[in-house]
Amino acid sequence: MNPSPSRPLAIVWDWDNTLVDGWPAIRAGLNAALRDAGMAEWSLEEVRARVRHSLRDSFPQLFGHRWEHARDIFYAAVRATHLDVLRPMPGAEALLRRAALVAPLAVLSNKSGPLLRAEAAHLGWAPLFSALVGAGDAAADKPDPIPMRLACAACGVPAGASVWYVGDNALDMEAARRAGCIPVLLGDAAHDGGPEASAPALHFITAERMTVALYALDKATPPG
Repeated sequence: MNPSPSRPLAIVWDWDNTLVDGWPAIRAGLNAALRDAGMAEWSLEEVRARVRHSLRDSFPQLFGHRWEHARDIFYAAVRATHLDVLRPMPGAEALLRRAALVAPLAVLSNKSGPLLRAEAAHLGWAPLFSALVGAGDAAADKPDPIPMRLACAACGVPAGASVWYVGDNALDMEAARRAGCIPVLLGDAAHDGGPEASAPALHFITAERMTVALYALDKATPPG
């Protein structure tokens, strides 16, 4: 972590692999679509390493003209299991509850908006967030800055250097930079080339360490 980070006016979070582990359901949906297309299935490690962009951005390249058919198969399989296999990342709930005392919170994810909001409600976390912005909720998906602006507006601030965007990979850091926000890496990014590949402005190796840092910010004089 960089020394003495400035207190943010809002904190926006990625969802999968940052706050929750929902990879088993994503893998089940993806492999159902791959099987239907006669393609080789992906291991869990491959899914973690390769899934970054939203479905509407990635499926046309993966499945060609049949991508909408693959989309329907994917979502049917995910909806069947995602709440049953969903697990918070270690320390995530304590981190969120501390963060909520520091600044307004929102989520920006490339998971489908309805699935994202169902998962947040299932965990009892939905009241912590001013907005839960998922794929398909804006005219473009992450890393385009449009959905980041939507998430920030819900927190009552413009996208910019007073906002942290917390994620687990290089795409998240790109999304932060493209919107003018502070890119904050949570975790070791081992699935994505390590911290060097992400080039974050701030880096917390665990949720517990970020929680400690937020305690210190919470004791600081609020901006303005």
